[in-house]
Amino acid sequence: MPNSIQLKQIVDSTRFNHLITTLILINAIFIGLETFPSIYQPYQQLFFAIDIVILAIFTIEVILKLIVYRFSFFQNNWNIFDFIIVFGSLILYNTPYVSVLRIFRVLRIFRTITTVPSLRRIVTALFMAIPTISSVLLIMGIIFYVYAILGTSFYADIAPEHFGDIFLSLVTLFQIFTLESWASGIYRPIFEQAPLSWIYFITFIVITTFIMINLIVGEIVNNAQKITDEIEDETEDIKQDTSEITELRKEMREIKQLLEEKDRSS
Repeated sequence: MPNSIQLKQIVDSTRFNHLITTLILINAIFIGLETFPSIYQPYQQLFFAIDIVILAIFTIEVILKLIVYRFSFFQNNWNIFDFIIVFGSLILYNTPYVSVLRIFRVLRIFRTITTVPSLRRIVTALFMAIPTISSVLLIMGIIFYVYAILGTSFYADIAPEHFGDIFLSLVTLFQIFTLESWASGIYRPIFEQAPLSWIYFITFIVITTFIMINLIVGEIVNNAQKITDEIEDETEDIKQDTSEITELRKEMREIKQLLEEKDRSS
């Protein structure tokens, strides 16, 4: 039976990580195929067996990591996420809570994030940007509210189906924000009766869709760059440590050779 050092080498190995990633993708494909009754119904037992096997492998993976890392396993948020997804699926098997089990099965697909470092960096950057995103969303909420009041005041009589009250105006503004059929469906009929309405629509689109969204994207990109720089710094430190170890080994070999030559000469 392998010792803890060998287990750690297995768990941390690239092959093991690629195996788990492949199983996650296979699991995702089979969950998707289950949505086709013509495929799922004839092979229902096969789908069930494959799901059990994949879940068993995921469980073994988490157990191995618990054996290797012990309590430090739970110091990593990604490990906690894996633990909840896997053991949540185990606990809910053969229970009446089928809908909750389906949620956990679908959430297994998110484990791809935990096995792919580049995806982890992007998600981490997204979480780091939450304070800034929250501030931007608050400003956007204020802008939406102000423009909804203006739209209701100016265009309620012209287009009551879009600006009849503040709630309709907010929904309309969200459609304009997504740039989905805003020109032909909303703007042009109003423009025919209110030529200056272009100021209202263009300013709203420029402020929300272009400026605010770019602020959010820019913050996420900056955080991703910070994470990348930190990883590069850590890698550089490791390279320096490795170089120093190599130099020490070289010096030790030279000292050993000198001692051997001295012993021979004496």
